Amino acid sequence: MRKRTRFFFSWSAALAMLGAVSATAESVPTLQPVTAELVRARDGLGNVLAKLLAGGEVRLGYLGGSITAAGGWRVQTREWFAVQFPGAQVREINAAIGGTGSDLGVFRVHRDVLQHKPDLLFVEFAVNDGGASPERIWQAMEGIVRQTWAADPRTDICFVYTYRVGYEQELGQGQCPRAAAAMEMLADHYRIPSINVALRVVQLQRDGKLVYQSDAPAPDGVIRFSSDGVHPLDDGHRIYTDVIADAVRTMRIEPQAVNHAGKLDHPFVADHWQAAKMVPVTREMLSGAWTQLDEQHPLARSFGPRMGTLWETEQPGSKITFRFRGSQAKLYDLLGPDGGQVIVTVDGQTRDKPVPRFDSYCTYHRIATLAVADGLDPNQVHAVTVEVHPDQPDRQSVAFRLKNPDEELRTPKYQGTRLRVSHIMLLGDMVD
Repeated sequence: MRKRTRFFFSWSAALAMLGAVSATAESVPTLQPVTAELVRARDGLGNVLAKLLAGGEVRLGYLGGSITAAGGWRVQTREWFAVQFPGAQVREINAAIGGTGSDLGVFRVHRDVLQHKPDLLFVEFAVNDGGASPERIWQAMEGIVRQTWAADPRTDICFVYTYRVGYEQELGQGQCPRAAAAMEMLADHYRIPSINVALRVVQLQRDGKLVYQSDAPAPDGVIRFSSDGVHPLDDGHRIYTDVIADAVRTMRIEPQAVNHAGKLDHPFVADHWQAAKMVPVTREMLSGAWTQLDEQHPLARSFGPRMGTLWETEQPGSKITFRFRGSQAKLYDLLGPDGGQVIVTVDGQTRDKPVPRFDSYCTYHRIATLAVADGLDPNQVHAVTVEVHPDQPDRQSVAFRLKNPDEELRTPKYQGTRLRVSHIMLLGDMVD
């Protein structure tokens, strides 16, 4: 009797093969189920580990949203690296902005991270990209990867997948939520290590050792992860840190240095955003009454370190005008309680309605983006004009956040037609 040979074929291996097939120029990837694992080492962190072991300065970049911006796992992991590798001077590049996803991260990664020459880049957008399509996630995340390795192919990258309420449904069944699944397919293609810290949160809750969300103290021996279902409390951040530390210990056993340059020969999606960039707004682009905010201005002090030079106007008719060759353009600007609205004209076509620089969160100022052109012919030169409208937008959308909206909305805080902008975000290049 012939001996029967049995073959075992893992789902993760199938996905790895799928990622390789999906990257060909003739095919377009489609989202597939991905098994959730705490750590996938792939090509590991050999370059940064070698530098840490050798001593000297080592720079860790953190690109993400509010979960990373908080003084939690970002600070704790940098401190952990410093303790584990006492011969190295571990520096941190904090490039996290709350409420933003990879679609902004891909435009600002050079300015906020790469120009500071990181040795390792953590990328955390699995929560803020939760509502994005897989196609958009691939475009932006692949742009981040390719820009990083084009700048320095010895920079290691690690994807980190964090938790929010709702993700326990897929994770409890052993599957990655949609955004993390899309990122895992990309990570498989480029052999980027990933750490699914959200999975540990779900495991602890399943074992009766954690509550996802509560305003009340947890019972003894039980971790209260968050008060809002998204942003970890101190114990929640410690969970993230411990999982990441364990993952690095695993990858430290046999670190292999890798030159990632060759991986750029085979894109995952053809329309990735490697060309994404930020171009500073200059005086020559402006007409009307514009002021460059002094560095002592409260908004410049708050946002200048992230945004650079801020230009402000409140005069109706003031304009930003520029020309570019490419497919997409946005303004990197501020929303706020005194924000105005703008008239957008692209290639002679003016939008039907003005675009407000105010929304239901505008009891304060925050970083935002204004999409002015998208889906254009990338080989053509396009002309863009953004003009301040004479009327301020309706403020009623913010009323539910105010104690006395009828009175507060009449105060100077909520009056104005101001536009504040620092950069133009392009998929393409400026044309003089």
